[in-house]
Amino acid sequence: MADPSSYRPRPGEIPDSPGVYRFRDEHRRVIYVGKAKSLRQRLANYFQDLAGLHPRTRSMVTTAESVEWTVVSTEVEALQLEYSWIKEYDPRFNVKYRDDKSYPYLAVTMNEEFPRVQVMRGHKKKGVRYFGPYGHAWAIRDTVDLLLRVFPVRTCSAGVFKNAARTGRPCLLGYIDKCSAPCVDRISAEDHRELAEEFSDFMAGRTGTYLRRLERQMADAAEEMEYERAARLRDDIGALKKAMEKSAVVLADATDADLIAVAEDELEAAVQIFHVRGGRVRGQRGWVTDKVEEITTAALVEHALQQLYGEETGDAVPREVLVPALPDPVEPVQQWLTQRRGSGVSLRIPQRGDKRALMETVERNAKQALVLHKTKRASDLTTRSRALEEIAEALELDSAPLRIECYDISHLQGDDVVASMVVFEDGLARKSEYRRFQIKGRAGDTRLWHGEGQDDVRSMHEVITRRFRRYLAEKERTGEWTDGDEPGAEGPSGGLGEPPASTLTEDDGRPRRFAYPPQLVVVDGGAPQVAAARRALDDMGIDDIAVCGLAKRLEEVWLPGDADPVVLPRTSEGLYLLQRVRDEAHRFAITYQRAKRAKRFRSGPLDEVAGLGETRKQALIKHFGSVKRLRSATIDQICEVPGIGRKTAETIAAALAQAAPAAPAVNTATGEIMEDREEPGQPTGSPGEPVATGAPDERRGQE
Repeated sequence: MADPSSYRPRPGEIPDSPGVYRFRDEHRRVIYVGKAKSLRQRLANYFQDLAGLHPRTRSMVTTAESVEWTVVSTEVEALQLEYSWIKEYDPRFNVKYRDDKSYPYLAVTMNEEFPRVQVMRGHKKKGVRYFGPYGHAWAIRDTVDLLLRVFPVRTCSAGVFKNAARTGRPCLLGYIDKCSAPCVDRISAEDHRELAEEFSDFMAGRTGTYLRRLERQMADAAEEMEYERAARLRDDIGALKKAMEKSAVVLADATDADLIAVAEDELEAAVQIFHVRGGRVRGQRGWVTDKVEEITTAALVEHALQQLYGEETGDAVPREVLVPALPDPVEPVQQWLTQRRGSGVSLRIPQRGDKRALMETVERNAKQALVLHKTKRASDLTTRSRALEEIAEALELDSAPLRIECYDISHLQGDDVVASMVVFEDGLARKSEYRRFQIKGRAGDTRLWHGEGQDDVRSMHEVITRRFRRYLAEKERTGEWTDGDEPGAEGPSGGLGEPPASTLTEDDGRPRRFAYPPQLVVVDGGAPQVAAARRALDDMGIDDIAVCGLAKRLEEVWLPGDADPVVLPRTSEGLYLLQRVRDEAHRFAITYQRAKRAKRFRSGPLDEVAGLGETRKQALIKHFGSVKRLRSATIDQICEVPGIGRKTAETIAAALAQAAPAAPAVNTATGEIMEDREEPGQPTGSPGEPVATGAPDERRGQE
């Protein structure tokens, strides 16, 4: 525990101007980011008597080892910089809202030639119009199904669209008039885009004008005795009204607004947001946060506004934002929102009328979300705690293993050998800490040593050695030895995801890779893999990290030096947690191994030509038909390909002349040698191209 007076700035050193400050711990990690109208006044509050500080603030200042600040010219700049740094450094003592789910949006891809309507999640893309978020994906699909009758916009994937264009036959939606079938030129690109614009306008709330136009068309068709057309328009109007009924009118004046409500207790807070567009609730989302700092409702609202609009621009920021409490001061936040939108934004507390009634509904949702979250979290915490206690008891550990690392080896018949490292903290996956390795083998060979036995064991020994050499190197660099004898370890061995120690700068504020040791190392395998991991740790003088292995055949837990495994009950929460860790390591390893294998299988002679990109490779293959014909072409013939100059043609010819032609293909049924076999290199699979299969050849290390 640090004494704040040890790093307190000298009197007069802190400027009396707006700015953003950062507290760092002993490892130079940023643990808290804040902004202030006056840095001098704000920072002085942190260096008063510890007894007068809030317990959470006291914990932060005693964890910190230094403080630094950056002066800005306005409070709006301070707000923007604070948001950027919180997003970049992920400080542990800042309020960080986390979504309780990944919310789906209804998206219209206006950035494509033929816009598509679809469900989208995750980060928003440029050129795509979004509506929502919705609570459930099925709600979007129900709405779209109703609207496609009136706005038959394309909803198919790129593959289905291209296949329909190639065959000249539309998909089922084209036959039942729920798609205008631009794939087979039933509608032009311009008309289809106009249809997508009308769909977007309707979803944006501009419904009245369109409905009135349809009603006039229906009346005109009936007057002209075109009863079939009038009936279709009548059904279209009914479908649109049914779609509109799915989002009830809550504000009669067609208001565009976001309503934000907060429910909180001593430890946690829940935020609910209702998105109202055209007077109707078009979307809803909720966040939950731990109150790791002393914070008011107004500050929670300010953080929620940063989270909600930090990446948004234009109409995504509504004209009106209704909140339960105004940030202090409110002017910089309101000015920031105005800049994000590009026009005026009203930030206020609703006092009466329909908006106040709707805010009460949002508040009830926030309270319910907080109760539900606490119920779920209590159950989750209890289960995870029990699992960690069971593991500690079964393995005879001194304490529960709060950080568990699991390693797995994956390869295909000895080729493309890789390893994975996954991390679980407090029983939850910490994906930002995952790492993957290319196994170097002997003299940099990436193929296992067949015939010498214990291939996966050697790989496991190498991975454990490389990971903990990095840990020892980092520990030595920061001078964090626990005793006077420093283990004599060689320099860190690099691998994929392992930069040299010199790249681990002190001032970036991010957690260093491999800097934190686990309490438990789990390997995917039995006694041989466990012995290899234990031997690797012993060779480096590390004796305070427990090791175990989980063999998949009988789900037995193996410990170093024990002749018999530890058998946990099938209903054990501890066994379930170990299985999750092991399965996650296997998934992460085999995904990487398959990616490497696919990349190797797709490679061909043209990949060795320096400076030759994918577009020109495709042009060469399209022009000549195969690499074999390209190899026999003259330089002048190669120059005929668009985009290929004489110098490039000479380089291609020289590279193909040096590359040995592949062996001729053999018909396995007749034994006939196929002399005219084409070499790999075509855009799609060629007869000579090797084919990767998942089973039965694909295997991991010994289990």
